[in-house]
Amino acid sequence: MKRGHVALDFPNPSRIHDASRHCVCFWGYDNAHEIAFLVDDAVLTKLNPNAGSDESALLAAFDHNRDRIIGLARSLYKGGQQSKYAILLD
Repeated sequence: MKRGHVALDFPNPSRIHDASRHCVCFWGYDNAHEIAFLVDDAVLTKLNPNAGSDESALLAAFDHNRDRIIGLARSLYKGGQQSKYAILLD
């Protein structure tokens, strides 16, 4: 069944850096359905090229670009059963 409007919210500001996956993870919600989003370290480095690449610099880059990243997440999410999305470099 195809859905029209997708209500994706980001009420939880939590995010973590996952060094083993080289990404920052955060979560959105479509009603009670939790969706994980993973932002590749390379994306964060591209958004803030002079900020560094250690965990604190990557989390700061995420925080500085949160609105833009949430916009990317909204554009990726189409509803349905998929519960994980990766935001990668083009």
